[in-house]
Amino acid sequence: MSKKPVRIGVVGYGFMGRTHSNAYSQLDHFFDTEHVPVKQVICGRSEDKVKAFAEKWGYSDTETDWRELVKRDDVDAIDICTPNNSHFDIAMAAIENGKMILCEKPLALDGKQGIQMVEAIETAGLPNLVWYNYRFLPAVTLAKQIVDRGDLGRIYHYRANFLQDWTMSEELPQGGEALWRLDAATAGSGVTGDLLAHNIDCARWIN
Repeated sequence: MSKKPVRIGVVGYGFMGRTHSNAYSQLDHFFDTEHVPVKQVICGRSEDKVKAFAEKWGYSDTETDWRELVKRDDVDAIDICTPNNSHFDIAMAAIENGKMILCEKPLALDGKQGIQMVEAIETAGLPNLVWYNYRFLPAVTLAKQIVDRGDLGRIYHYRANFLQDWTMSEELPQGGEALWRLDAATAGSGVTGDLLAHNIDCARWIN
């Protein structure tokens, strides 16, 4: 079966940019899908860093301005791997240019922005997703199977814990480049949006 290519333009070459790039490289080894991701363009503010990233991860081209990236005819989807305070502007511009949206969580800084983004992309009729990957953890998948079978009856209560300490200090692996998550102006909602978002999504998906 011939697979349809989806040409990806990634904005951001930090931790999540690397994570998503690795996922695009590995996807075909794990899942039999009708589409194949093509690492088309990587976008970041530093020309030297973005070129080095492209060479390391196999991107065909680079951009240093996301405003130019979203206009490109050789890109089908925009993958937003930037800090939370830029999600809205990038997504809305990409939607205006007819691009599929793949956005890191949390979707936006607040509910008002998020609703605008959802309404815009639904009106445009474009494919879209938010990167709630915890749904695919084996334990979460098993929990959903148990609930779907009706083994537990109707679910009235859900409890979850989330431990992540690598944003606590610059001395920890990934700590320095991820400390923006602790800045309210950049992250918006702190731990609620950064970590609790996964727990809420899992609860809604399982139930």
